[in-house]
Amino acid sequence: MNKISKYSLVFLLLILGCKTSKITHSWYPENVEIKKFKKVLVLSLIREADRNIQEQMENHFVGDLNNLGYNAVSSLKEYGPKAFENIDEQSAINKLNNAGVDAIITIVLLDKQKERYYEPRTLNNSPYGYYFNNFWGYRNSLYRRIYEPGYYVIDTRYFWESNVYDMSNQKLVYSVQTQTFDPINAEKMGHEYGKMIVDKMVKDNILEEPKQ
Repeated sequence: MNKISKYSLVFLLLILGCKTSKITHSWYPENVEIKKFKKVLVLSLIREADRNIQEQMENHFVGDLNNLGYNAVSSLKEYGPKAFENIDEQSAINKLNNAGVDAIITIVLLDKQKERYYEPRTLNNSPYGYYFNNFWGYRNSLYRRIYEPGYYVIDTRYFWESNVYDMSNQKLVYSVQTQTFDPINAEKMGHEYGKMIVDKMVKDNILEEPKQ
């Protein structure tokens, strides 16, 4: 493998390893106590046009809860995309009670914004030896910097909220808001989001840590 390929591989690994999500706010009541829920339903509220995102968000969240020892299920898999449409509150509650669901964790896409900005051409200085010790590499790099125009980049920012409801009284026991900036794909976003939120809930004593 030549030097350029090695640098390209290292750069790619760094990009893939970078987190694109961050927690912006969280809330839980004072004196909160860990409760071992018997069955947790992960329910996402995402537009039908973003069905792939919905599937990835629920599946990864369910997987992270399962890893903690919780019996968690995806609403999309368990009931389908329109299971709670056109039914009243009591019918929905009865449906969940009959299934043994005693906690619901929601995943809501509050907003999705696209940002467009101008990216000027810049000189790629790495690896230094290639550009400065090689005439043609140096010439091409400087030529692009001087003569070629920049380009427009469109990034997407997702704003998420997850709430935890204790279905014994339907009360909110936890809420967390996050931002995800220009994820590589829906699977990476779902994987990153689920682990981040579940780890945060363990840290905040909402969920139990797995037994060693």
